[in-house]
Amino acid sequence: MKHAALFTPIDMGRITLKNRIVLPPLTRQRSAQPGDIATDLMATYYRQRAGAGFMVSEGTQIEPRGQGYAWTPGIYSQAQIDGWRKVTEAVHAEGGVIFAQLWHVGRVSHNALQPDGQAPVAPSAIQAQKVKAFIQTGPGVGELVQPSLPRALELAEIRDLVGQYAQAARNAIDAGFDGVEIHSANGYLVNQFISAHSNQRDDAYGGSLENRLRFLREIVDAVAAAVGADRLGVRFTPLFTGTDQDRVYIGLVEEDPHTTYIEAIKVLEAAGVAYVSIAEADWDNAPDLPESFRRDVRANFSGKILYAGRYTAERGERLIEAGLADLIAFGRPFIANPDLPERIANGWPLNPLDPATVYGGAEKGLTDYPTYSD
Repeated sequence: MKHAALFTPIDMGRITLKNRIVLPPLTRQRSAQPGDIATDLMATYYRQRAGAGFMVSEGTQIEPRGQGYAWTPGIYSQAQIDGWRKVTEAVHAEGGVIFAQLWHVGRVSHNALQPDGQAPVAPSAIQAQKVKAFIQTGPGVGELVQPSLPRALELAEIRDLVGQYAQAARNAIDAGFDGVEIHSANGYLVNQFISAHSNQRDDAYGGSLENRLRFLREIVDAVAAAVGADRLGVRFTPLFTGTDQDRVYIGLVEEDPHTTYIEAIKVLEAAGVAYVSIAEADWDNAPDLPESFRRDVRANFSGKILYAGRYTAERGERLIEAGLADLIAFGRPFIANPDLPERIANGWPLNPLDPATVYGGAEKGLTDYPTYSD
């Protein structure tokens, strides 16, 4: 077997994973309309990839205001819970493990996606720049648009949102998920509270780093109380380079990302969560995270550490062997190769990804990629 370090079983919370290879959350925009409901086709997609040590679902909005892209699924209605149950049953029938990613985009949305055409919600009324929302313009068609100007959340609304995260976690467990991941990355709502660029509040949720981490802390504690910290992970995007303060699917660049995210990871350690997921910059020629940061993550967190970001099997194995990572996620390769773990283990060549079929559509680009044996 090639890359043996990727195929060592590992305990994560209450679950033993059969390998260290992870399918990360990947937006696919194929939920049933109306209602943003997971489908039989989505169940097939995840079932095909159940050879991963574990999978995290595509971002799944916790409430209607949490949507920033047409056709993404939710986890707040009974129909959505029932739809996701088809997915989890299909995955479990193959011996797989799957977590639900709990998602709220905050200001990265548009009036057309919001209930009654209202403004999106955010920590502060600061419009997102250099990112796009995606709205439907007709049956099965849509366009990227500039996010609308958000309004700042009231204190009572923030407390209500914490409760909605906890309820979404309960809904996910009811739907059969093995656990949940809080999406605190990529410039979305929780990341917006953490970042001084998007959070200019002067109350208990703004100003100091401790205050800007309060929303994260309250959500983590509420979700842990609802479903168990050993069934909980959190995803961050700590960027250490770049001048853009907003990058679609990337995140927000802090003045001191090392301190910001080590303090955020201390929040997770205090709660005893099962894992932290670090999504690295994944554009061409992006620099690696500093090794000093990786070592501080390990020093301050006793749960499992997952890295994602254009990893090869070789690079991921080196990080595991160095003791800096426990799990490695493969995004684009897993889209195009449903049998990715087998291909890695045997050194088989990979299918190329078709970028034109990543978002939206039907089975083409979702469930029609062949396995190596095919």
